[in-house]
Amino acid sequence: METNKSYVWSHGILIALVAFCASLSVGLVMPVNPNASKAQTKQATNVKDTAAKVGTQQRIEKFKAAMLTSWQQEANVKGLSNAVPSRFQGAVIANAKLTKGEKVIALTFDDGPWAESTGQILDILKKNNIKATFFVVGQMLKTYPELGKRIALEGHVLGNHTWHHWYHYFNPQAAAFEIDSTSNLIYETTGVKTTLFRPPGGIMHNGVAEYARNKNYAIVLWSADSVDYSRPAVPKLIRNVTKQSKPGGIVLMHDGGGNRSHTVEALPQIINYFRKQGYRFVTVPELLQIEDQELHLAAAKKSKNQ
Repeated sequence: METNKSYVWSHGILIALVAFCASLSVGLVMPVNPNASKAQTKQATNVKDTAAKVGTQQRIEKFKAAMLTSWQQEANVKGLSNAVPSRFQGAVIANAKLTKGEKVIALTFDDGPWAESTGQILDILKKNNIKATFFVVGQMLKTYPELGKRIALEGHVLGNHTWHHWYHYFNPQAAAFEIDSTSNLIYETTGVKTTLFRPPGGIMHNGVAEYARNKNYAIVLWSADSVDYSRPAVPKLIRNVTKQSKPGGIVLMHDGGGNRSHTVEALPQIINYFRKQGYRFVTVPELLQIEDQELHLAAAKKSKNQ
């Protein structure tokens, strides 16, 4: 009996030794790589991170597209297409020719948006329930898009004032960039498609005005110049505007391009002057629509009398 136990015990030990050697052999044949699991974990993490970044970027793009659609829809509801009657497309306009002498006038502001003054001017216009026309510089709109959005949402009209506001000569390709880039950014920022263009400095022969005219923009100049870019004293600035103004006029002022504190100070007094004279404030498209309506009525009357 004892002999059998010894045999079983010895046989068990032998089996255990064989199993141990076999496992050791497999271990030697297939060495463990301590970095393998780390590499696999890192690879899985990288895949997850990349997927997360792609997903985030897609959500951002969808959000931007939704916001642009929202701006466009809101602009359409407010009627902010900046459209002008077809007779003025490609034309140069300094004022509206109103046969009835209706006391309407358009306030226009150039060179913004500008951090220090555009918001102040918008506050004054809002307080007085006045809609104006802002000719924006592309690179400034890129810098201050929120101000551009505010201009549109508060019912004002945006026009194109080139990308850089340079005065030198532009070949057709450079002129196209100056105008197309600015109009595209106006649309991307506010949902508004502008048909108005004002050449910097009123220069008509350096390439940009010609390009704008060929693209059927209304080329908007002015009939009353505040000369506020030279920062005259406030009483002088006001006289510059009032002495040149008449029904159908377009007033040139600036919300950007430098220190416009005198313009901000003078604006409420300019508004009060015109209101006392019985004027009504309109945007440039509205001004041109009034002239267009008068022309249609005159043509209809002439046709009836023939």
